[in-house]
Amino acid sequence: MSWFRRGKKGIKAHSEKKDTPEGVWLKCDACAEILYRPELERSFFVCQKCGYHFRIRSRDYLNLLVDEGSFVEEDAELAPADPLQFRDSQRYPDRIAAARKKTGLNDAIVAGRGTVAGMPTSIAFLDFGYMGGSMGSVVGERIARVTMRAADERRPVITLSASGGARMQEGILSLMQMAKTSAALARLAEVGQPHISILTHPTTGGVTASFASLGDVILAEPKALIGFAGPRVIRETINQELPEGFQRSEFLEEHGFVDRVVPRRDLRDTVAGLLQFFGEAEMSPPAPRRRRDD
Repeated sequence: MSWFRRGKKGIKAHSEKKDTPEGVWLKCDACAEILYRPELERSFFVCQKCGYHFRIRSRDYLNLLVDEGSFVEEDAELAPADPLQFRDSQRYPDRIAAARKKTGLNDAIVAGRGTVAGMPTSIAFLDFGYMGGSMGSVVGERIARVTMRAADERRPVITLSASGGARMQEGILSLMQMAKTSAALARLAEVGQPHISILTHPTTGGVTASFASLGDVILAEPKALIGFAGPRVIRETINQELPEGFQRSEFLEEHGFVDRVVPRRDLRDTVAGLLQFFGEAEMSPPAPRRRRDD
């Protein structure tokens, strides 16, 4: 016996479900707001409710910062080898193949030259989607090459970091990239060209301990995790509670490690302003030297 009867005929018990394309709605990791993807794209993948910055790809940052049609990639053919024949739960070549299929990149970097607001610059952007943006031999080599070319041609360099650090599958070879990239940036400084370093979430390990920290100006996106070891490792090592917000970009700005925290929507204008400032400073005649009185 049914306790419920339909009063009117012709009413369907179940309406047909309309299919929604996958990825049209996204949930904010910070505030749990459900966001419409096209609107999120227009806001540079920043939550309109709480300001949370979603992780985006290196190509997205290129589209945001670099003048349309001006970017020319360099050394894209370089690809990692497996000199140590490394294997953990997978063979290293298998991890490389999976990362290449996922991202369409030969390694965790896009590098070359382009213009920002019409000003020529060299560019090296890490891509977290490729093995966590880790720095192996290819990443270090491409950063060094793009920096040395910039030094020879007297162009500023912009690096953008999103990385878990040095790539463990390449062992000591990955750690050597810290010295290589630092030496290339020293050469850039010798010829008086600036390095603008942009830190995004996360920037850690050997990347933080090398080129990412060697900017003449260091910018960071809001609430980005920036540091060498992770907070849990530090807490367990020193056996002390860490300050609130430790290793976040705002904390590091307060303590002088980061020059400015810049929301993504303001990043292009900020970088363009810095390039203009450094360009004008380079063209200015040196101040006359004052003769010392005997």
